[in-house]
Amino acid sequence: MNATAPASAAITEQIDERDRGGKRQPMLIADKLKKYFPIRSGVLQRQVGEVKAVDEVSFAVLKGETLGIVGESGCGKSTLARLLMHLIPKDSGDLIFDGDPVGGVRGITLRELRRNMQMVFQDSYSSLNPRLPVQDSIAYGPRVHGMDYKDARKLAADLLDKVGLRAAMFGARYPHELSGGQKQRVNIARALALNPRMLILDEAVSALDKSVEAQVLNLLAHLKREFNLTYLFISHDLNVVQYISDRVLVMYLGQVVEIGPVDDIYNAPRHPYSRALLESRLSMDPAQRVIEPPISGDPPNPINPPSGCRFRTRCAFAEDICASSTPLLGAVSTQNHFVACHMASAGSGHSKAGLAH
Repeated sequence: MNATAPASAAITEQIDERDRGGKRQPMLIADKLKKYFPIRSGVLQRQVGEVKAVDEVSFAVLKGETLGIVGESGCGKSTLARLLMHLIPKDSGDLIFDGDPVGGVRGITLRELRRNMQMVFQDSYSSLNPRLPVQDSIAYGPRVHGMDYKDARKLAADLLDKVGLRAAMFGARYPHELSGGQKQRVNIARALALNPRMLILDEAVSALDKSVEAQVLNLLAHLKREFNLTYLFISHDLNVVQYISDRVLVMYLGQVVEIGPVDDIYNAPRHPYSRALLESRLSMDPAQRVIEPPISGDPPNPINPPSGCRFRTRCAFAEDICASSTPLLGAVSTQNHFVACHMASAGSGHSKAGLAH
C-alpha cells in the first residue's frame, strides 16, 4: 500500500454484512492514477501535446470516513472523481475496492463497483432526466439491476421520504418543478437507490443557498450514519470541507501535495500551497481583513507543468532543489499526515529542510 493510506484512523464500528475485506481494509485505494488528455491539431488531427489532468495520484479512503478533496479550479478534482467512477478511462493506475481490484481477473466488475459506489454531481438539474418524474428517476437504477417495477417504485418513495421530500407530494413532479435544493435531495436519493457503500460528492452543495446548503450537509451527515456510508467530498468551500471531513487531501496541478487529518491540516498545514489556500479564506472579523493575497498568479499550464515541484513558480520558499527534484509524499508530524515538500523532508537539500514552517 502507498504512503497515503494511514495505518490508523477513525474506522467505522458498525457491522456491515456487505463487508468483504474486514473493517480495517480501506474502502477504496487509488494507486498511481493517471489521466492525460491529448491535444490534437491540423488536418490530420495529430497529437501535439497533452493536458496532464491527473498525474500519479495515490490515496486511500477508509471505511466510514469522509475524505475531503480541495484545490483550485483546474487542479484535477472532478477528473479524479470521474476516473474513480470509470466515467472516463484511465491511462494507468489501479483501483482496489474493499480489497478487490476493479476489473481484475479475481476482482470485481465495473457493474459491481457502480452498485457499491455512486456519485452526486454539482449540476442538480442536468443530472436528472427532464422527461421523467423524480420517483421514476430514482427507481430507474434498481429496475435496470433487476428489481420489480412496483418494488422499485416503493423503494423510491421510501428514499424520497428519507431525504426530506414527501413522496405523495413530490414523487410525480418533474425536475423543472423543484428548487435547486430539492433537486439535489432527489439526486442523493437516486444515488442511494442501489444501496451503495460509498458516495462521491462532487461540489454537491456549492450551487445551493447557504441556508439550503446547511440543511443538505446535515442530511448527508444523517444518511451517513443511517446507511453506514463512506464519503469522498469534493468542494471549493474550505469551511464546508472542514465541517464535514475526517481527513483532507489537497491537490495542485494534477498531483497530491498534502493529505492528513482535518485538524492537522487546518491548524498546521505543512505545504506552502495548503497554507496559502487556508489563508485565502475571508475573515468574519473586520479588524483582520486580508490586505494582500496569500498566493498570487495563476497555476502553470498543465500542458507543460514546471519541473520538480509544480508549485515552485508561485512559492516564496522555492530553491534550486525544488526545480531539479520532485518531492514525494512523506510522513510529517504524525503517522497519518503526509506532505510532498522538500522543506518537510530532512536531508532533501533545501535550506529549511526538517524545520517547522
